[in-house]
Amino acid sequence: MSAALRAEVAEVYRDLVRLGMNTGSAGNVSARTRRGMVITPTGASAETVDAKSLVPMALDGAVRKGKALPSSEWAMHAAIYAADPRAGAIVHTHADACTALACLNEGLPAFHYMIAAFGGADVRCAPYVTFGTPRLAAAAAEAIAGRSACLLANHGMIVHAPTPRGALRAAVALETLCRQYLLARAAGAVRLLTGEEMDAALRRFATYAAGRG
Repeated sequence: MSAALRAEVAEVYRDLVRLGMNTGSAGNVSARTRRGMVITPTGASAETVDAKSLVPMALDGAVRKGKALPSSEWAMHAAIYAADPRAGAIVHTHADACTALACLNEGLPAFHYMIAAFGGADVRCAPYVTFGTPRLAAAAAEAIAGRSACLLANHGMIVHAPTPRGALRAAVALETLCRQYLLARAAGAVRLLTGEEMDAALRRFATYAAGRG
């Protein structure tokens, strides 16, 4: 993979900490490669991650070179890459609002038309499964199917996009929407968009995305 892509993955990881969406060694970032993926190492922090510290690996878990170990959540990334060819990069965070909603074991419903940006009428929440396990990988891949984001019960969130920078933007957008939904719910009953309204938003997003090229 190119040095520029490796640098972008590392920079996105550092940006997640800078934006307050991860703390310590929480969360991870990866990008698809011709031979699998490259992912941030286990125990990574904003101070230690750089392009050289990323771990290249196959989607079956085989590490291609070096002594560094991949993130404990590598299987979740690999499962999403294997299931969806649109996924070029993945961001997983423990961002506050996303994690708070996930700890209610709830998805993000159609309270705002911007939900359509993730490919459907809602953002699903995968059931709780122990972190870093094949069962979590399978649960996340199922919850995100047909979408580009999902919540992970009692854990956090995960998003994918064509590029690492795009995945960062998607993660920020999802965190913003979760925060807005929780604020609205605290203030009173939230009016959800109807199926027809969300269908119209999804059509508009398809046209908008096509127009941007």
